[in-house]
Amino acid sequence: MSSSHQHRLDGEFRAASRVTIIGMVLDAVLGLLKCIGGWLFHSQALFVDGIHSFTDVASDLVVLAVMKVSRREPDSDHPYGHQRFETLGTMILGSFLIAIGGALAWDNLWRIIASGELAVPGWPVLVVALLSVASKEWIFRYTRKVGERIRSDLIIANAWHSRTDAFSSIVVLVGAVGAMAGFPWLDAVAAVIIAVIIAHVGFQFAWSSVRELVDTGLSNEDTHRLRAVACGTEGVRDVHDLRSRRMGSDILVDIHLVVKPEISVSEGHQIGMQVVRRLREAQPQIRDINFHIDAENDQQGIITSEQLPARREVHELFREHLPELARVRHHLRLHYLDNQLYVEIFVDEPGHAIPSHDVVMDRLGHPSWLASLKLWQPVGK
Repeated sequence: MSSSHQHRLDGEFRAASRVTIIGMVLDAVLGLLKCIGGWLFHSQALFVDGIHSFTDVASDLVVLAVMKVSRREPDSDHPYGHQRFETLGTMILGSFLIAIGGALAWDNLWRIIASGELAVPGWPVLVVALLSVASKEWIFRYTRKVGERIRSDLIIANAWHSRTDAFSSIVVLVGAVGAMAGFPWLDAVAAVIIAVIIAHVGFQFAWSSVRELVDTGLSNEDTHRLRAVACGTEGVRDVHDLRSRRMGSDILVDIHLVVKPEISVSEGHQIGMQVVRRLREAQPQIRDINFHIDAENDQQGIITSEQLPARREVHELFREHLPELARVRHHLRLHYLDNQLYVEIFVDEPGHAIPSHDVVMDRLGHPSWLASLKLWQPVGK
C-alpha cells in the first residue's frame, strides 16, 4: 500500500475519532440529564429517552474500536483490507439496539396495561427534551458531514442514530404535553414509541450489514450501467460474469471481457485497463476491479482444455510430422476457439522449402481438433 493511501486512512481515522468522542460526551451528558429528570419528574418517556442516549454512548465506543481496526492496511490474513470489521461493528450495534428497543417497549406496554393511575410529568421534562432536540440535531449534522467526507457507512449510521434521539425527544415533548393536558397515559405511549424507534433503527443497521456480509451485489440498475460502460469501451465485443460485492464503503468488481481472438495479449490487457478506468469514473466507490480477457464467451463452457492439446503437445506433433521446421527458426501462434484449435506457423527465414498445407495435413492425419492450419514464410530476395 502506498504511503499516501495509508496517510489518507490515518486522517480518516482521526476525523472519525474526533467526531465520535464529541458525540459520546454529549450523549453521556444528555443521558444523565434525561434519566435523572425522568425519574424525578415522573416521565417514563424521558427516562427511556435517556436510556436511548446511553445506547448512543455504547455505539460510540463500538465505532471507536471498530474504526481503528477497519482503517488498518491490508495484510497477509486480510489481503483485501479490514473494512468488513466496520460492517461487523454496524451489525453488532444494530443487534444491540434491537434488543434494547424490544425490552423497553415491552416494559412500558406492560405499564400501560397493568398500571392503574399514572403520574403526570413536571415542566422540567419539557426543558430537558427541548435541549436534547437542539443538541442531537447539531451532532447529527456534524457527524453526517464527517461520515460523508471520509466515506464511512458506520459514521453515517451513527449520525442517523443521533438523529433518532432528536426524534425521540420530540415524542417525549408530545407525550409530556399530552399528559399535562389530562391524558397521563400519553407519556407511557410515548415511551413505547421511542423504544420502537430504537428497535427499528437497529434493524436497519443490522439488515444492511447482513446483506454486505453475505456478499450482496450492486442493484440491477447499477450493474446494467456498469455493463453498458464496459461494452462501450473500444475493443470490447461482449461482457459477461459481471459480479460485484461491497466491503465497507468500497465496491469490488469481477468482470469477463470478450475481445477479438487475433489480438495480442498486451492489447487485450490494455483494453482491460481502459475498462477499469471508465468503470471507476462511472462509480467512484469502486476500489478494485479484476478483469478476465476472453477470446470468446466461455460462460457457456466452450473451451475445455482437457480435450485440446497444449502448446508443448502441438509443438512435438509438428516436430514429428514436419521435420523441415527443425532446420529453420519458427514460432507457433495458437487460437483456442469453438472447442477447436487454429494453428499458425510463422517461418522466420526465407528460402527454405516447407511442405504445402495439404501435405502437412495429410502427414498429421487430419486430427478432429485442428480446425485450421496456416503456414507463413517470408518471400526470399
